[in-house]
Amino acid sequence: MNKNVMLIDKIPVPIQGEKNILELCRKAGIDMPTFCYYSELSVYGACRMCMVEDERGNMHAACSTPPKAGMSVVTNSARLRKYRKNILELLLANHCRDCTTCEKSENCRLKELARRFYIEDVRFPNGKTEPQKDESSVSISIDHSKCILCGDCVRMCNEVQNVGAIAFAGRGSHMEVSTAFGVPINETNCVGCGQCSAVCPTGAIVVQKNVDRTWAAIYDPNVYVIAQVAPAVRVGIAKELGEENGFMATGKIFAAMRRMGFNRVFDTTTGADMTVIEEGNEFIERLNKGDKLPLFTSCCPAWIRYAEDKHPELLENISSCRSPMQMFGSIIKEHYENDPDLKGKKIFSIAVMPCTAKKYEAIRPEFKRPDGSDTIDAVITTQELIQMIREAGIHFDEIQPESPSLPFGGTSGAGVIFGVTGGVTEAVLRYANSDKTYSALREIAQSGVRGMEGVKEMVYDLGETQLKIAMVSGLGNAEKLIKKIQAGEAEYHLVEVMACPNGCVSGAGQPFAHSEEKQQRADNLYKTDGLTQIKRAEENPILGELYARYIGDRAHELLHVHYHPKHD
Repeated sequence: MNKNVMLIDKIPVPIQGEKNILELCRKAGIDMPTFCYYSELSVYGACRMCMVEDERGNMHAACSTPPKAGMSVVTNSARLRKYRKNILELLLANHCRDCTTCEKSENCRLKELARRFYIEDVRFPNGKTEPQKDESSVSISIDHSKCILCGDCVRMCNEVQNVGAIAFAGRGSHMEVSTAFGVPINETNCVGCGQCSAVCPTGAIVVQKNVDRTWAAIYDPNVYVIAQVAPAVRVGIAKELGEENGFMATGKIFAAMRRMGFNRVFDTTTGADMTVIEEGNEFIERLNKGDKLPLFTSCCPAWIRYAEDKHPELLENISSCRSPMQMFGSIIKEHYENDPDLKGKKIFSIAVMPCTAKKYEAIRPEFKRPDGSDTIDAVITTQELIQMIREAGIHFDEIQPESPSLPFGGTSGAGVIFGVTGGVTEAVLRYANSDKTYSALREIAQSGVRGMEGVKEMVYDLGETQLKIAMVSGLGNAEKLIKKIQAGEAEYHLVEVMACPNGCVSGAGQPFAHSEEKQQRADNLYKTDGLTQIKRAEENPILGELYARYIGDRAHELLHVHYHPKHD
């Protein structure tokens, strides 16, 4: 036998750098059952569903066992089948089984594997019949009765995001995922990124919903409902509604939302274009003064909360620009609350976002308007919009696409690419560069801003200045970069930070996707940018009217904000 080959179910599989037997099994086209394995997380080996049996009858966890040349294993035997069914029965015996009303009923990994292995009866009494909910957070909802202790959320929160809001507590049958001292999640340092819910295989951690509030506003004849839709939503929604993964569903989203009863539907890329101009000007001013550099981007609310809690010393380095959602929300309220045709109606502004942290951003006191109202009245995620489309009985794959509403219909490709890591940086460089040719656009795109890596570094010649730029996604990566900066090991002019790995296309409010599906989402945003006639934010014709009619000398009031340390 070739020394670089391993036998899996008698299939010779070459070993080519795979870290574990599980990767080889998948390479051989074998769908191994798992709960606790994600390639982005450390190997935990808790669920034991991926066990394989060698020729001597020894059992190995495929996720934590390195492949060995000449080794022969089987993935399916009478012993393994019995073993897996026993594990599933034990999990179900300690799990709330109200599947018909569970948030993740259609996407529950436990339910999927129970069906796959034909679990028709559970021999053990059910120990988790009552919900044990923590709904204190505006971003996520936790139900301990649905937890299977796979540890995915704990590893995501601690390893990838470096937040550490949750961990294992207790032993044996009393073990649970808990906050420190069992306090409600909103009393911890949770940043609301929701990545714990994204990797949870059951309904133990899910997105906190605003669907009922949204329907109530739509049904109220005295309320005028206006929505804005973020760039990443259009590439995250399609697969769940019968289209190809990553399909650019912008026009269909507008059409579906109008059918549901939204009075106006806009594209948040208009707000992203305003952000590019404001942040670009701020960056150029700081660069010329050599003051408070590097400039950290401010679009991501989970990153802002992380900085407030762990790095208050960096708050002066964070851009004063509001996020695109808040900038556009300010303009929407300014326009429609002064519309004489809507006199007597309440304006209800909704943002459709790929992000759970946006739910907290919407209620932040910094964004209260002079009359005490919120700039954004409700945030719903891509998942929630999918739910509403299904409730309305709309055949998403059959409806014809429509354009966004007037008067705020203009967008640019620069605003579209905000949805992927590196997109904000690319949009700002397009604005700051005096060369407005297509060759300059291509040069920027090929300079190192694109790619799904967690940390990207580049040097870009901006006139006589060599800009040193870093782009990070995932708060753990941000922490490593900050430590390098503070230790004097790295120096930058601009740092883009996105809390979610890969950026907004991987936001926790999006339907779950594997790495290759996230890449498809990003690719389609770039394709849309390529097909857009307007490439730069400053070329968006609608912005001239926005600045002249609504903003004027009120730019700081409407488009900027100042954050404070969390414990002030």
